[in-house]
Amino acid sequence: MSCVSFLSAAQRAALRESDDERRSPEEVRAAHPSPPATEGKLRRIRLLAKSTDPSIRQSAALNQQCPTDVLELLARDTDPSVRQCVARQPSTPEPLLRQLAHDTTADVRGWVAANPRVPESLLTELETDPDATVRGVVEWARNWAGSTTS
Repeated sequence: MSCVSFLSAAQRAALRESDDERRSPEEVRAAHPSPPATEGKLRRIRLLAKSTDPSIRQSAALNQQCPTDVLELLARDTDPSVRQCVARQPSTPEPLLRQLAHDTTADVRGWVAANPRVPESLLTELETDPDATVRGVVEWARNWAGSTTS
């Protein structure tokens, strides 16, 4: 597969000029929901979460159908890269985001700030983080949120 576009110049121009409304990611997801997770799928995610390989646990954390109890388990993982994936996961519940906002690893806290569902109160808390990168992500998140609502 190539990253080169297979649309002709005329097709690209037609797309740019189309009158179709731009939809938010939430509207697109609502229009095209994922099928419910099967028992087999949930069982596989739980097995992935128990792997000795951190990259496999990361994939469990990033799965959009990862159950909350598995996210809770992975939020306590000894490997910061796994906790980062939990912080990135849009379905991570707010209490877990709050827990991860106090993580000892700045990258985890930065991913909390970048999470599309992070509450404003948590961004306010993170804007005084000792790490400059985390504070920068807070600023980016606020600017991004403002640009997507206009």
